[in-house]
Amino acid sequence: MTSPTVTADLSVDHEPGLRERKKLETRHRLRAVALRLATERGVEHVTVEDIAAEADVSTRTFFNYFSSKEEALIGPDPASAAELAHALADRPAGEPPLESLRALMLMRAAVIEERVDDVRARMHLVKTCAALQPVYLATAAAFDRILTEGIAARLGTDPDADPYPALLSAVASTAMRATIVSWLAGPAGRSITDLIDAAFDQIGAGLPAPAATQRRIRP
Repeated sequence: MTSPTVTADLSVDHEPGLRERKKLETRHRLRAVALRLATERGVEHVTVEDIAAEADVSTRTFFNYFSSKEEALIGPDPASAAELAHALADRPAGEPPLESLRALMLMRAAVIEERVDDVRARMHLVKTCAALQPVYLATAAAFDRILTEGIAARLGTDPDADPYPALLSAVASTAMRATIVSWLAGPAGRSITDLIDAAFDQIGAGLPAPAATQRRIRP
């Protein structure tokens, strides 16, 4: 199984044409069908042929979009990658990198709140199916790379030679993923945007331990 890759093309900024919209619709339909079938039957009991048939496309068409059922379930989304890269490039000049990343994570958090059921289902599948772990990690790495390259471009530095963009991006994306897990496991009614904001406040303050934690670890 090949690792999922994602690229963000920043060379053209335009509204998608009819053909592009149809391709996006097909991709989204395949992802939705894959998630529904995997949730109903379990990942191991779903095949690419099942997903293609349920989505009313050929198996060949499926492989035009995804390399495996695992990638269809939790692989990176090129359209989201491009949106993320554009959003980072469009942040105000001179804005501190951490604040640029906060804004991006809050943007993603708003989308996650709208799709909470899908997010919860995917996180459950990742937690319970070992076969999804490599794709999940590869997807996270692709996401981090987009952030790293975007921050490096804003700072005018080399993303491979200078560790700062990668370090900052890893901190921001880890904060995002940890907050999503906490949000899904916690009581209903909490706002993930508020939790993301609080996480970035903690990062900006140097990650001090919460008061309750300090009391537990104090000699």
